[in-house]
Amino acid sequence: MSRIRFNNVQLEIVQGDIVDQPDCDAIVNAANAQLKTGGGVAGAIHSKGDPELEKETRKYAPIKPGEAVMTSAPNLPNKYVIHCLGPVYGKDKPEDKLLENCYINALKLADEKDAETIAFPAISTGAFGYPMKEAARIAFKTVKKLSGEFKSIRVVRFVLWSATDYNLHLDVLKEI
Repeated sequence: MSRIRFNNVQLEIVQGDIVDQPDCDAIVNAANAQLKTGGGVAGAIHSKGDPELEKETRKYAPIKPGEAVMTSAPNLPNKYVIHCLGPVYGKDKPEDKLLENCYINALKLADEKDAETIAFPAISTGAFGYPMKEAARIAFKTVKKLSGEFKSIRVVRFVLWSATDYNLHLDVLKEI
């Protein structure tokens, strides 16, 4: 695990599984527009949270790139799941602003619900094709920019599945 502090917020990077973050109030789902199970992060979260999670998400679907919605976290150790639809790289424009909006909207939802800890995957970097390094820069800069505004958030964790992704995020964090 690697950590850095921005104002009153500790940003952490860990290698692991997004559904295995029991000390986080909220976890973020790299969702599809229909907020249903899928591959990658959405598949992992829905495999634990369904069928209750899919029932909760129905009323919010569809969502647009950059948007985020919050549900409870049935069958998961967390209080909330925040579902974000990241941009498809090369298709949804402007992709950098849409990705930034994912992080902004998710963080604001968590803060409004008095969440102290939130865990993110690397949104849009899987099937949606966003280059990992560029996505990490956007994510970290967004957390840094907002870190002085939170009333409750104290820890923002990025959970990376592979050692390669973890190390890339670590390198980007050193740049910031």
